Amino acid sequence: MAGHATRAQDKKGLRQWVARAERPQSLRACLRPWPLMVGVMMLGCLFSGLAVVAITHQTRMQYAELQILEQENNQLHTEWGQLLLEDGAWSTPARIEKIATERLSMRIPDVHDVKVIKP
Repeated sequence: MAGHATRAQDKKGLRQWVARAERPQSLRACLRPWPLMVGVMMLGCLFSGLAVVAITHQTRMQYAELQILEQENNQLHTEWGQLLLEDGAWSTPARIEKIATERLSMRIPDVHDVKVIKP
């Protein structure tokens, strides 16, 4: 009798399983969470990979631009140093006095030509 009860339960279970299989499943039951999660993860991996490629490219482009700007900075510093040296050479007191006497006919006043005005 115990075997008969087990067979009856097996048949009942089989019938329930067939009835569930024939019944139209809801959208939620069809879309179990794990395939959706796997798809989302795959899309996330794809987008993060593309982001890595884009950021790497952008970094290389900006580094190349940085190298160009540093080279230009070095050239400008060199030119600035040369201009400071040239300015120092052109503005020496001896050169200014020489130009003043030759071109402008200027001279240093004598002691007798100086007048002191008292306030």
